[in-house]
Amino acid sequence: MAALSDPPPPDSDVRPTLKTIAAATGLAIATVSRALKDAPDIGEDTKRRVRETAALLGYRPNRAGVRLRTGKTNVIALVLSTETDIMNHTSRLIYSIAAALRGTAYHLVVMPFFPDQDPMEPIRYLVETESADGIILNQTKEDDPRIRYMHDHGFPFAAHGRSNMGIDHLYFDFDNESFGRLAARALVERGRKRLFLVAPPRAHMYARHMITGFSDEAALLGVRFEISDRVTSDAGGDPIEAAIAARFAAPDPPDGLLLGSTTAAMAAIAGAERSHLVLGRDFDVVAKEAVPMLRRFRQEILIIREDVGRAGEFLARALVAAIDKRDWAERQGLEVPVRVETGG
Repeated sequence: MAALSDPPPPDSDVRPTLKTIAAATGLAIATVSRALKDAPDIGEDTKRRVRETAALLGYRPNRAGVRLRTGKTNVIALVLSTETDIMNHTSRLIYSIAAALRGTAYHLVVMPFFPDQDPMEPIRYLVETESADGIILNQTKEDDPRIRYMHDHGFPFAAHGRSNMGIDHLYFDFDNESFGRLAARALVERGRKRLFLVAPPRAHMYARHMITGFSDEAALLGVRFEISDRVTSDAGGDPIEAAIAARFAAPDPPDGLLLGSTTAAMAAIAGAERSHLVLGRDFDVVAKEAVPMLRRFRQEILIIREDVGRAGEFLARALVAAIDKRDWAERQGLEVPVRVETGG
C-alpha cells in the first residue's frame, strides 16, 4: 500500500477525492466509493481502512456533486419536539442515531419544532425541499398526519413509536403498556394502595399505552388509582412539582407514584417532600430512565430502564436500508420491560 503523506492544510486548495483515497489504499475507486457508502459486499476490514484513510486525508464528499449524481443529500433528519425529556431520553436518542450513522455516507441533522408550531411544518419542509433522504420522528399519535403524509408521498421514514392507522411502516417502540403494568404491580407489592400516574400528553400513542397498562393492572389488583388531569410528564419541572405538592396537601393523598419521564420523577419527589414525607417510607416512586442518573438523586426510586440506544440504532439502520432499497429483516422492533430495579 502506498505511504500516506501529510493531509493538506485546512486552507489548501487541494481537495482530497475518491481517487486520492484509492491511490493511498491501493484499492479501486469503485471499491473506495462503495466502502464509504457501507455497501454490504465490501468487507469490514476494507471499510475500516478506507474510512481511516479518508479521515486522515481530510476527505469530505462534495454534497452538491453527490446530489447532482445521485439525487440524494446523504442526510437523515431527526424531527423532535422541544418538550421532550432533553437531559435523558432525547439526548440518548440523538447520540445513538448519530453513532449508528457514523462511518456511513449519511449524516444526522436535528430539526426541532416548538409547542406553538404545527408538527406538520418541519415534515412538509423536509419533503417538499428534499432537504433530507429520510426522516426519523417520535411522539407518534394513533392517527398521525405526519406518518400519513410521508407514506402518501413515498418518502422514507422511521418512527420511534407506533401508530394505529393500518399503515405498515418502520418503527421501534418501548412497550409502555407493560411498563404501566409492571410499575403498578411493583407499587402494590410494596404495600401501596393509592396510586397516581403523571402520564405523557394523551394525544401521544405511548401515553395511551401507559394509561391502559397502569389503570388495568391497578384495577385488577384492587387498589385505587388516579391519573393526573393537571399536568403531563412533559409539562416541565416547576408545574409538576407544584401539582404534586398540591395533591399531597389535599385529603387522602396517594402513596405510590408513576412518572412518565425522568424530569417528572425528580419534580414529583420534590413536590411530595414539601409535605415532609419520606420517599421509601411514606410513598414510593416508579420512574423510567434512559441514562442512569436517578440513583444520584434518590437511592429509593424504583427504576425501569428503557434502552433508547437500542431504539436509535435500530431506527437509523432500518431507515438507511430503506433509503438504499436494501432488504432489511426487521422492520419493527419492540422493547418489553420485565424488571423493576430497587435501590437503597
